[in-house]
Amino acid sequence: MIEIERKFLVKSNDFIRLASSKLFIQQGYLSTDPHRTVRVRIRDKQAFLTIKGVSNASGMSRFEWEKEIPLNEGKALMTLCLPTIIEKTRYLVSQGELYFEVDVFEGNHKGLVLAEIEQPSETVKINLPPWIGKEVTGQKAYYNSYLSSKELKKS
Repeated sequence: MIEIERKFLVKSNDFIRLASSKLFIQQGYLSTDPHRTVRVRIRDKQAFLTIKGVSNASGMSRFEWEKEIPLNEGKALMTLCLPTIIEKTRYLVSQGELYFEVDVFEGNHKGLVLAEIEQPSETVKINLPPWIGKEVTGQKAYYNSYLSSKELKKS
């Protein structure tokens, strides 16, 4: 399956009052190879194994395969992940027929807030809400796999 996604920095907390749900996520990486990443994610009481390919030239599209796995297997795989586990609270915010997933990072990346929106095609126009900041689509420094190997630099 091809995932088409844009990513943005968030400039205010106004999204919180608009959110229809929130959940806590932990994710770790078994591989951060530039040609394929392999991720384990635990979200509430569910676990998933995900493989992502290389982004296209625009940075918006890439292959993604995801499968739900038993929670106990997800927890066991998490122990094999690279050292930095990503921790974040995800807020789901409606934007017309689409949704922004807004991640408020914790732990080593506290202070970082990113919004992602999956689109049906790269040409779909989206009206951006006022709380959305700079677009960072395709910038590797904002990929979770990259973040898993770095700590957020404090300014």
